Amino acid sequence: MTESLMNAADRWRPLTELLQALLERVAGELPGCLGAGLTVSHGGRPLQVLATAGVAEHLLPAQLRHGGPVTVADATGEPVTADELFGDERWPRLTRDDVPGADAVRGAVALPGFWDEHGAFVLSATLDRPPGSTTLPVLQRYAKLTEMTLVVAETATAGDPDQMLDLLASRAAIEQAKGAIMAVRRCPPEEAWQTLRRASQEFNVKVRELAIALVEYLGGHTATQPAGTPAIHPGAQARHAAERLWSAFAAVSS
Repeated sequence: MTESLMNAADRWRPLTELLQALLERVAGELPGCLGAGLTVSHGGRPLQVLATAGVAEHLLPAQLRHGGPVTVADATGEPVTADELFGDERWPRLTRDDVPGADAVRGAVALPGFWDEHGAFVLSATLDRPPGSTTLPVLQRYAKLTEMTLVVAETATAGDPDQMLDLLASRAAIEQAKGAIMAVRRCPPEEAWQTLRRASQEFNVKVRELAIALVEYLGGHTATQPAGTPAIHPGAQARHAAERLWSAFAAVSS
């Protein structure tokens, strides 16, 4: 995570209050919820706790030390659920002894997300029962709000106007490409984002350049980019990656 975002949480009270309110709303919509939390990372750096509510204050640091749904979700990019948090063979080192007041804890769920091409977060909740059929959908509804909150915080505290504009331009390009992938694959936003990230890593191109190249490949013309932001110019490798990615989609759907 960038230093500006961490500093913002420490010194910008409105951001802290907004994140706290968001987590409390998540907890309020989940029956049996004992706490909710938000962890973030940036540029491949280790996860750090940004905000907590309830038992997450102690549980999230314990997961970062010993493993748990949050660390697995961050590593795999996939949602993680657990009917019995403690004693799960996926994170054998995490025990009740690590978490004060954990006697009532049973289930847990962790949902990964991203707010830019280098910034990742995990929204999580802990329950006094196994997760139900509505648990993950509730987190998914709040993931978009979490994403936009982090985007606003990052841009507002960047300090460098050029960095702010770069972030906004990247965000716009990625959202366009995600929309195209969601339409053809009939998949949720998280899967569309993961598809872009995996392709960018496979072809060694920036996500934002791949996103613009994909939009231009589909549209057959130069993509419209936000006025006043630095133009993103995809190179030959990004255009090749976009063509290969879309060909793979066509092959699967045919």
